[in-house]
Amino acid sequence: MSLRYRNPSESVMPDAEDTPVQKTQQRQWRLVFTAIYSARTLIYLYKKVITKKSILRTLSYVALNIHDNDNISTDDQQPSLCVDQRTLAEVVTKKSRETLGKLGGVRQIAARLETDEKDGISGNDADLARRTDAFGANRYMKPPNKSFLSFIFEAFKDTTIIILLVCAILSLGLGIKQHGIKGGWYEGGSIIFAVFLVVAVSAVCNFGQNRQFEKFSNESSDIRVEVVRDGRRQFISTFDVVVGDIVCLKIGDQIPADGLFLDGHSLKVDESSMTGGSDHVEINGSINPFVRSGAKVMDGFGSMLVTSVGMNTAWGKMMGPISRELDEETPLQARLNKLNSLIGKIGLAVAMLLIHYFTGNTKDNKGNREYIGGRTKVDGIMNSVMDIMPAAVAIVVIAIPEGLTLAVNLTLAYSMKQMMADHAMVRKLSACETVGSTTTICTDKTGSLTLNEMKVTEFWLGEEFMMDSITSEIAPNVHELLQQAIALNTTATIYKPKSSSLPEISGSPTEKAILSWAVLDLGMNLDDPKKNYKLIQAAAFNSEKKMSGVLIRRNSESASAAYVHWKGAAEMIVSMCSRHYDRSGTVKEIDDEVRKEIGNAIQSISAKSLRCIAFAHTKISEENEQVLEESRLALLGLVGLKDPCRPDVRTAIESCIDAGVNIKMITGDNVFTAKATAIECGILKPHDDMNESVIEGVQFRNYSPEERIAKINRIRVMARSSLSDKLLMVQCLKQNGHVVAVTGDGTNDAPALRKADIGLSMGIQATQVAKESSDIVILDDNFTSAVTVLRWGRCVFNNIQKFIQFKLTVSIAALAINFIAASSSGEVPLTAVQLLWVNVIMDTFGALALATEEPTNDLMTKPPVVRSEPLISNPMWRNLIAQALYQVAILLALQFRGESIFGLDEKVKKTLIFNTFFFCQVFNEFNARKLEKKNIFQGLHKNKLFLGIIGITVTVQVVMVEFLKRFANTQRLNWEQWGTCIGLAALSWLLDWLVKWIPI
Repeated sequence: MSLRYRNPSESVMPDAEDTPVQKTQQRQWRLVFTAIYSARTLIYLYKKVITKKSILRTLSYVALNIHDNDNISTDDQQPSLCVDQRTLAEVVTKKSRETLGKLGGVRQIAARLETDEKDGISGNDADLARRTDAFGANRYMKPPNKSFLSFIFEAFKDTTIIILLVCAILSLGLGIKQHGIKGGWYEGGSIIFAVFLVVAVSAVCNFGQNRQFEKFSNESSDIRVEVVRDGRRQFISTFDVVVGDIVCLKIGDQIPADGLFLDGHSLKVDESSMTGGSDHVEINGSINPFVRSGAKVMDGFGSMLVTSVGMNTAWGKMMGPISRELDEETPLQARLNKLNSLIGKIGLAVAMLLIHYFTGNTKDNKGNREYIGGRTKVDGIMNSVMDIMPAAVAIVVIAIPEGLTLAVNLTLAYSMKQMMADHAMVRKLSACETVGSTTTICTDKTGSLTLNEMKVTEFWLGEEFMMDSITSEIAPNVHELLQQAIALNTTATIYKPKSSSLPEISGSPTEKAILSWAVLDLGMNLDDPKKNYKLIQAAAFNSEKKMSGVLIRRNSESASAAYVHWKGAAEMIVSMCSRHYDRSGTVKEIDDEVRKEIGNAIQSISAKSLRCIAFAHTKISEENEQVLEESRLALLGLVGLKDPCRPDVRTAIESCIDAGVNIKMITGDNVFTAKATAIECGILKPHDDMNESVIEGVQFRNYSPEERIAKINRIRVMARSSLSDKLLMVQCLKQNGHVVAVTGDGTNDAPALRKADIGLSMGIQATQVAKESSDIVILDDNFTSAVTVLRWGRCVFNNIQKFIQFKLTVSIAALAINFIAASSSGEVPLTAVQLLWVNVIMDTFGALALATEEPTNDLMTKPPVVRSEPLISNPMWRNLIAQALYQVAILLALQFRGESIFGLDEKVKKTLIFNTFFFCQVFNEFNARKLEKKNIFQGLHKNKLFLGIIGITVTVQVVMVEFLKRFANTQRLNWEQWGTCIGLAALSWLLDWLVKWIPI
């Protein structure tokens, strides 16, 4: 064996300079390599001798002729990996048949790569390691992740932050001019501190969100592919694919690496992501054996030999440098940015009015106007401006709700993380909020509502139901034909491990159920038909035809006879049959009476929620071998497959219906199976009008546009649907004003997933095409997880509304108190530092507390959120106006009557006002937890984060008042005064309870 090591020019990392230690290590590795090569040569010679059954004379010595890796040319040597990677890569990327010919064709390349065309590579750790070392890993080079400092820099570019920094500079300059550096930096410094705190929290949030997206991106890129290793089909990560692997391809797969076609039928791929062309490219061994990574299988099935991986593939060279940027702005973020701008403008207008008032409308002690145009000196005006500027700056700062952006980022990041824990991976950020507005969910049956664990429970031979002991009851010729139909007309495989008597079956749930029934129940040996028959042509199963077929010929027979086998949806197969087999193996004609009996049998099977599959065959002549015969077939039998409903799906559907969300089931099964499953799941009630609620795809398709719009709301089950029917239903629902979520797992579901407002793909069964077309991937394929996503979507909007109510109450109260007090008495009760302190604490910690509330059951008792619904609802206006008026009233009372009521001096009175204002926000944070419910403490014990944040904010406030007196311009309070502040603030709980009795 020889191994071609990577050239220095091919290395991802530059080679270090040679050192004596490295040279010693290289010599040691050469010795190890020589020993391994010698041992393998001995083993090879030993096997060769045993195979030829010849006896060698025992020698007293053994002579080994060790050749250089590149000079071994004996015919008896083992295949080696001495294939140039660049040449291999160019074969596929340039689609060069000339280079392929020089390398000896696909089979010779497989031999050089030590790949068995049937059993694949050995797949042991040593083999995988040397292939990875020689040809690289199947990973793409990505640009470096953005650093934390870059997020800080981006946060500073925000318009709100820039305005705050300008205010900080103005306040810092004015403060130092008036009070000197020692005492004048407080207000400006506090604004700067507030800015840096908001920037830091925002940067940390965005940085974490970016890392979360990177993680999700890696997980979504980790596609499961089916390979053959050591004779066994197995699923591995796309990152573990190596050169020499045999990859099995079927409809919907994304090709994981560059390679060459080995075997298959009707294989067509979509290379539009590579070439931009819309036509599907046919892959075959004669004309176009080149398979490119990144392409998607649209029809047929087959296998390929991997020749290039990672950055050596065409896809890697084109897409490797491209990374996913987290710059998506959701609709909610856009609306909040407008609200930010509006509130900021109002705050700026109030500040300008305040400055204008104090420089043109104030009077002196004698009642005369202080400022008269043309008489008042500029210095006097400037001094007045400087006196009022800190208050004006504070008003602007408190009005700008920079915490809204932070709150929505926190909510989206938190909800995405929690959705991931609940088996839902968000691919598009906007989906987190849009899903909360969903009014209709169009769902598949198999795998979503059911367990996707199928088992054959019934078998019918013609119109006759077969009881137990099927093997002994049916004729040998029928048994043989069934054996052919099951073994050859399938894409599933059976692997029999030596250590276990039970075979391992891989394939779709339907195929696995049928093969398991044939092997375990009927005792069939499915290897014999594969040895005795040659597959000439195959038609892969797709959701449009709902059947698959094969054309075969017995190896021992002349070329004049061939056999066609079809398998698929019972009604469609039976419609192609004119004869049927009975128990004795006799072929009989299907007359009207027999056809009716077979129809009744299909209906009987379907009424038990069983999927009904039929088998049929016919013999054709040589001249008809180009087409799979689809008429005058002989019916072999019917099987019924049971797929139980998920145990919790009925509860989940009832929860959706209670939440005002309609559930529509779209399935390819016949109308009887669909109806029985829908009743079992709770989508239909037994007493419902089935004529309006249940419809077939062809019937829906043939309606006029007006009829479809008129009947769409009453339809709850669509059976025998085609790929266009689901898309048509989504379009009609959206025209009717619905917000539509669609589940899908097949390649043909991609148009509907893209057209829907929310596309939900199934992570286990979904093809890569379906996943890339969706907004959210349901990782466990469970409909209950889709309902959980719905809950989180509603929670996102609800949490943002909670913070908006809380933040606007703070802003309105602060603006009103300072403006009224300043206009009437010429001084502001809340200083810039105090306002900024409340603003910083409430914006950052308040956002964190309210944005991380988890969804409650109450959310699923309300109708869906209308997308055009205003951010501030009527109940929110009621709550925040009541709280703001209460805060303004008690703080103005303290401002104008505090000294007489409590016998306080000026310094203590201002501290009392500041402390009361702060605690009003703390207590109002509890009120904001429930926008409409009176019990604001419901579920509070479960939210440890909320309670922790409340504890931290109160502790920090105590430190601020008692120990940072100079910075905050406060005076220490006694126990009675602390009790007064807390008592006045606590009355907001009673006010909230009373106000919520007012109907809105």
